[in-house]
Amino acid sequence: MAVETSYADLSSPDTFVPGVPFETFDRLRKENPVYWHEEQDGPGFWCVTRYDDLVAVNRDNQLFSSNRKTALFMESDEEMLGQQRLMMLNMDPPMHTRYRLLVNKGFTPRRVNQLKEDIRRRTNEIIDAVCEKGEADFVVEMSAELPLQVIADMLGVPQEERHLVFDWSNRMVGSQDPEYLTDPEFAQNASMELYSFFNQLSAQRRIDPKEDLVTALLNAEVDGEKLTELELDLFFLLLSVAGNETTRNAISHGMVALSEHPDQKQRLIDDPSLINSGVEEILRWSSPVMHFRRQATAPTQIGEQKIGEDEKVVFWHISANRDEAHFPDPYSFDVSRS
Repeated sequence: MAVETSYADLSSPDTFVPGVPFETFDRLRKENPVYWHEEQDGPGFWCVTRYDDLVAVNRDNQLFSSNRKTALFMESDEEMLGQQRLMMLNMDPPMHTRYRLLVNKGFTPRRVNQLKEDIRRRTNEIIDAVCEKGEADFVVEMSAELPLQVIADMLGVPQEERHLVFDWSNRMVGSQDPEYLTDPEFAQNASMELYSFFNQLSAQRRIDPKEDLVTALLNAEVDGEKLTELELDLFFLLLSVAGNETTRNAISHGMVALSEHPDQKQRLIDDPSLINSGVEEILRWSSPVMHFRRQATAPTQIGEQKIGEDEKVVFWHISANRDEAHFPDPYSFDVSRS
């Protein structure tokens, strides 16, 4: 059915090509904070735009499920849903709790401390290399490089093969981007290549264990249970794709924000104690994950709006992070915001 609305069509990627339609989100928060949005090729969805409503939906996994139809905006057939439900992102408790306990085995305090040292070293090396050149493509040589190198270190992927992760990530999340989409199976082929790569790496680690996340996850147990091969594959996919793309985008948007607000950049230079709040402000400002989806498990209510069972609910971080009821002067970039 055709989408008819006085607001921008939030179901269409084309709407976001010129930039985020902040005017529409501002109007929705004021006029229609939980708004029914029709879709051209979907069931329609409730559009949640206010901060407090987003937090309430996000915290209530009994009424708003990630597992029923996944946390992703697009619709999937039942065969695809069966596989997607095994990914941590798309789980509800108690399955999510079990999976998280298993994955946490790979993030011991010792390993986390080592990871901090590795990230600092990698960051310094990347900055030094760019300083030596005098100029760089920031996205390609810095914001994309750091998460790629760190993820490769974590998983024990040889650094010379890290750009495979970059390619798989772009192909899987770029299914609506003409730069990457060549046929309907393009993203699926990328995921198959990733699975094959990590299955081979897992086989090597079973024979020759290393001090890396792959080895730790292969050996992790909770109540005598280990991760299955498919669960491992899906975890590697989530880390490789989501960990890579979101971090890259946050760093890139952060540099744009600091370039457009030189006074805030200077504040960070003059007072390094503002770094932590500055990072939080960059995450608010950039919202590298624009939205997530839930499915209502029973008739319920968000704010004053009644929601029917099994209706699609999409909550928008990009709107909630500009909610003036929670963030005073939300269109001001302020590295000291608490």
